[in-house]
Amino acid sequence: MLLAAAHAHGGGVQPAAPPSPTKRRGCCYTRRERGLSAVRAVMARPHQDVVAAPPPASRNMVTAAPPSPPPPVRETTTTVYRDSWFDKLAIGYLSRNLQEASGLKNGKDGYEGLIEAALTISGLFRVDQQWQTVATALERAFPSYILTMIKVMMPPSRFSREYFAAFTTIFFPWLVGPCEVRESEVDGRKEKNVVYVPKCRFLESTNCVGMCTNLCKIPCQKFIQDSLGTAVYMSPNFEDMSCEMIFGQQPPEDDPAMKQPCFRTKCIAKQNRQVNCSI
Repeated sequence: MLLAAAHAHGGGVQPAAPPSPTKRRGCCYTRRERGLSAVRAVMARPHQDVVAAPPPASRNMVTAAPPSPPPPVRETTTTVYRDSWFDKLAIGYLSRNLQEASGLKNGKDGYEGLIEAALTISGLFRVDQQWQTVATALERAFPSYILTMIKVMMPPSRFSREYFAAFTTIFFPWLVGPCEVRESEVDGRKEKNVVYVPKCRFLESTNCVGMCTNLCKIPCQKFIQDSLGTAVYMSPNFEDMSCEMIFGQQPPEDDPAMKQPCFRTKCIAKQNRQVNCSI
């Protein structure tokens, strides 16, 4: 018994075994595997491009203004006219009278023949001769007794002014193009005494300032004043080729139309006859 105790004292009591290393390694192994599994899971995901978010807009940042739209293109198309039998008859009648008054014939028909007659007069005659030639042609076209009767029976009045305006819009679109009656103020009251032409056929066909003023505006104003006893002011707009005929209004002494320069790039008198039609 003593021996056993001595043996036990000599050999000592075996200390308790430390925790199994296998368990400690198993815990570390588990954590390492979890980390590797997470890495593999991330690497196994589909590849996606990472786009950096745009920087926040600064209050002082100035953004470029959008480009301004191009200016509108000005319409340059030429009006196409389909003349009726009455239109063709009236055009031919005035063209023949104009050719007879000038003594210069041409073999063209329709409105083209009328423009050719006017172009010839513009190229060969002085300005005062152009006025007189057109006045003579108008006197040939309208019998004097009819003009005298109209002048006597229709003295200047609201009725005559409105009558002449309405008559022009009905019987002369073949010469100046489609037109309409508009109002103006005469002696403090409204009258339908204005003929508005959106685009003058004669001016569009010639593109000539001189032919407009010398072969249409001035001689027609004088003819209507002398033959019908009614004043009229023809006011062409050379920007859009419109025109107003204002019955009962005297033309101004300082007429803006007389200061309009020639359309040098379009004017047929300049191109075909080398005429300087600037006033």
